[in-house]
Amino acid sequence: MDAGGMENFRVLIVEDEVFIAEDLKRAIEKLGYEVCEVCYDSESALDAVFKHLPDMVLLDINIRGSRDGIDVAEIIQREYQIPFIFLSSLSDKSTLERAKQTMPMGYLVKPFKDVDLLTTIEMAIFKFSSEIRRKNLDKDYMDSLIDHPLSAKEYDILLDVIDGMNNSQIARKHFISVNTVKTHVKNLFTKLDVSDRVSAVRKVVA
Repeated sequence: MDAGGMENFRVLIVEDEVFIAEDLKRAIEKLGYEVCEVCYDSESALDAVFKHLPDMVLLDINIRGSRDGIDVAEIIQREYQIPFIFLSSLSDKSTLERAKQTMPMGYLVKPFKDVDLLTTIEMAIFKFSSEIRRKNLDKDYMDSLIDHPLSAKEYDILLDVIDGMNNSQIARKHFISVNTVKTHVKNLFTKLDVSDRVSAVRKVVA
């Protein structure tokens, strides 16, 4: 996905309330995105995903058809790896827990404003693009950027730094002390020839 070329960014809308779907279409096009199709039930939604392979899906949880939106999301996540944002007036704990398991890029509770829609889409684009970049940052690639290869632990901690984790969070994740994390981070900076976290991330992600 190219988050920079928004004029070709295609969004699929899945919403079974016609007026809400039309409002969404208007709002999305006003924001400069292309709506490739509007679907009102689970069957047409899955057909549309297969047909268009959109860049993102806005997916209402409570839709008509043999599956609800969360079921559709599970298929999209498993078969297509296309990012999606849930739209719903349902915000109870059990629904949120089910929705969370599908790893959505965002969750909008109705009613919402255009600015909320824009912010959620843009954050979802950034988050998905960051995840794609992170998947491409294997250890061999990292080692090709530096003179001395990273240890396995240094590599793991560098990924945590890229994810924005602080020393305390990294220490808890790896069951090590904060001082040990600081030592690993210092070694990382030396091997990457940088002096801070921002420079380290820029060197390997840019």
